[in-house]
Amino acid sequence: MTLQSAEVIVRPVISEKSMDLTQRNKYTFRVQEGANKLQIKRAVEDLFKVKVLSVNVSTTKAKEKVRGTRRGRVTGERSPWRKAVVTVSAGDKIEFFEGV
Repeated sequence: MTLQSAEVIVRPVISEKSMDLTQRNKYTFRVQEGANKLQIKRAVEDLFKVKVLSVNVSTTKAKEKVRGTRRGRVTGERSPWRKAVVTVSAGDKIEFFEGV
């Protein structure tokens, strides 16, 4: 599967935990399901001009979601998604996360 750098990274993950990780030069991104660690590393290096030391990838499972309506309960699932935690070298920063 050939993905361009801009296609590999879907969006950054902005949460309390991911903001705490930025203090240790770790940044969290939502990535395409078919992307591997090498593609993620190249994409981050190309897009943000930083040196990537390591990439950790995890896939969140689909969660069941139940909501009530006037006609009864409706069940469904949230879609699974893939998350990558990228560690960059000590001198590098990704400016997108600095303003948040």
